[in-house]
Amino acid sequence: MKHDLLGLKDLSADQINHILETAAAMKNIVKSSNKKTPHLQGKTVVNLFYENSTRTRLSFELAAKYMSANAANISSSGSSVAKGETLIDTAETINAMGTDILVMRHSMSGAPHLLSKLVDASVVNAGDGMNEHPTQALLDMLTMIEHKGHIEGLKVAIVGDAKHSRVVRSNIYGLTKLGAEVSVGGPATLLPMGLDKMGCKVFDNVHEAIIDADVVMGLRIQLERQKKGLFPSIREYFRFFGVDEDRLKLAKPDAIVMHPGPVNRGVELSTSLIDGDRSVITDQVTSGVAVRMAVMYLLSRGGF
Repeated sequence: MKHDLLGLKDLSADQINHILETAAAMKNIVKSSNKKTPHLQGKTVVNLFYENSTRTRLSFELAAKYMSANAANISSSGSSVAKGETLIDTAETINAMGTDILVMRHSMSGAPHLLSKLVDASVVNAGDGMNEHPTQALLDMLTMIEHKGHIEGLKVAIVGDAKHSRVVRSNIYGLTKLGAEVSVGGPATLLPMGLDKMGCKVFDNVHEAIIDADVVMGLRIQLERQKKGLFPSIREYFRFFGVDEDRLKLAKPDAIVMHPGPVNRGVELSTSLIDGDRSVITDQVTSGVAVRMAVMYLLSRGGF
């Protein structure tokens, strides 16, 4: 029976911890001078991306290569998708080539779930529409553990465009299962209905969400996924909902600043925070490679 990673919603706390513990070990490899290991030797990993990506796609590719897998990349613009090939046809083609792990990003929620039913390969969701982005949440949690020592009991404030964010959903699922208190803040027009039913606190401002937070995470304004008119202007957004040095004073003195990237400087976070001592954004990038190594390795070994 094959195993997939389609989201954190259906994973248990023990499964999430197992991935994070494995990722912590993998991070030592990422930081070492010799990054070649035999963990996936003889395996084939295909990255199928229907959306643009730099960090996620590159980290999956590097993770596969560090573990000695055969890695291939497919983008919709450079494939038969541009000629009208359907997702199902693409899946059957990839399946026929003996792929072991298929990493997929798609603009439609549920696309990886459909694909997982059509292929023999283990499917990893690298972001599907406005649903989930499980490996991003896992790398966020790994970074928090490294800087705070634990997840349980942390207050995590996630502020910004929650309506169009798959990152916020995976983080809420994962963090609450591990015992963190999650607060989400942003303009009312960028807060999805039913978010409070996921086990987090929801505020139509960032001030209340940030108070006494151990972690403050900005969410990118998803300009490519939203209609105009959800807020007056970028300048107005930063004035009322962006996080700068003054607003961060509402959090705990040792609070860390995070962002899934890419960051719109001066929109979600001020440049001084992005480049400041409390920012762990670059650590998140390193954690991303380690988490993706852990996920693919564990899937190749029978799951979590």
